[in-house]
Amino acid sequence: MWNDLKSKAASIAGRQILDLFDDARADDFAVQTQFMRFDYAKTNIDAGTRAMLLALAEGAGVAARRDAMFAGEKINETEGRAVLHTALRNLDGDPVMVDGVDVMPEVLSTLDRMAAYADEVRSSTITDVVNIGIGGSDLGPAMAVQALSPYRDGPRCHFVSNVDGAHIADVLRELDAKTTLVIVASKTFTTIETMTNARTARAWMKDHGGDPSAQFCALSTSEEKTADFGIPGERVFGFEDWVGGRYSMWGPIGLSLMIAIGPEGFRAFLRGGQEMDRHFRAAEGVENMPLMLALVGIWHRQVLGHATRAVLPYDQRLGQLPAYLQQLEMESNGKSVAMDGSNLPVDSGPVVWGAPGTNGQHAFYQLIHQGTSVIPCEFMVAAQGHEDDLKHHHDLLVANCFAQSEALLRGRDLDEARSKVADKFEGAELERQAAHRVFAGNRPSSTLIYPRLDPFTLGQIIALYEHRVFVEGVILGINSYDQWGVELGKELATALQPVIEGTAEATGKDGSTRALVDYLHSHRN
Repeated sequence: MWNDLKSKAASIAGRQILDLFDDARADDFAVQTQFMRFDYAKTNIDAGTRAMLLALAEGAGVAARRDAMFAGEKINETEGRAVLHTALRNLDGDPVMVDGVDVMPEVLSTLDRMAAYADEVRSSTITDVVNIGIGGSDLGPAMAVQALSPYRDGPRCHFVSNVDGAHIADVLRELDAKTTLVIVASKTFTTIETMTNARTARAWMKDHGGDPSAQFCALSTSEEKTADFGIPGERVFGFEDWVGGRYSMWGPIGLSLMIAIGPEGFRAFLRGGQEMDRHFRAAEGVENMPLMLALVGIWHRQVLGHATRAVLPYDQRLGQLPAYLQQLEMESNGKSVAMDGSNLPVDSGPVVWGAPGTNGQHAFYQLIHQGTSVIPCEFMVAAQGHEDDLKHHHDLLVANCFAQSEALLRGRDLDEARSKVADKFEGAELERQAAHRVFAGNRPSSTLIYPRLDPFTLGQIIALYEHRVFVEGVILGINSYDQWGVELGKELATALQPVIEGTAEATGKDGSTRALVDYLHSHRN
């Protein structure tokens, strides 16, 4: 099937996307639910290509694998685990079995404990919350708290992830230790960056009049280690190994978000994710939004060979979404071997990057429009903003969003470019100046539009992209739920630490590393 798709791509090379448009295309190449619309009409996918992509998904067993995931089967085969972050947003409590045990009573009990604690914090003298985590324990809640800032009616939330002392120093410098709660987010309570920052925060609180015994809580499964740290069991919220870090903000890792927007708002966020789960399980073929989002991605990356994907939210409060999706997709599908250990026959996931519009228009859109590489763009925008008294701002924002996708589609040919400057130049100089104003166009984009960015909508968006990663992983035949590529650097860093500290020699290290260590020590001394 891959060869057939590549042959199809070769046969339409140079075809103009704009030529595909007829009266029906805009609706035929879009998926619209009750709550949002995903438009992929501005891609070079035609009906025949789409049928081939759907056949690819069917041949890969996406539907069966999806059902296995929701049923609690251990689809994370390299680690022997179920993949059940979806259970964390299963608010109606339908049974979810893992090894013959229904996990939902414990999930809902933990959610109730979180809600009670969040209410306690929100009604206390706590003014600020510092979430200390890294990776999935940081990127998700940090992104969501910013995204839902119009709904924050609780303490201010701050996030510390980098082991660079500058990060925690800059955050704590502005806070009152007596009115600050610290959340330590580490499943094992051994993550070196997180625990280093946690110990620093504990010392700061003690030195500045706070009470670490009352102002720390933990998001962890290790009751022994959290107790040794001084955090009592009633302030420890755990989650099972079938919840991966980058999929974990639906549960205890989302405690900072719950404290910020309240338990009711947090449940609305979960409801949004649950709604997308239901859609993903029930919708067929071209009506299934996560499936079609994934197939568009497969077409662009694995078939056409476009190495990167730009995520461009025209929503300032989604400023951290590209970084969140970068981890979600690149850590999940950044693999080179299939489930059976064989080498992948096609490229794995793309490089995911981006920034909010309209800022990006004045930064990197130049390369997107006129660079030599084609970069598929994924725009997203709300129909309505939160600042009703600044509606003209939102109108301009949406106009820019729609205009950018149209510009990528249409481009500007040499004749049009020539006409733009014909009154200023002539002859050879006219030709030279016109050439600089040509836009190739025919560059693909999609657009996700939703009514307004609220907790329910954000839940849908995050679940949509989670399921997109799942579908792409199944089609590629990889395990999207392990991350062995993270481990080697950690092991080497642990071995290097005494060398950096000067208590061990750089024995066995390459010449470059030894030279860097020598430079470090010479300048420290």
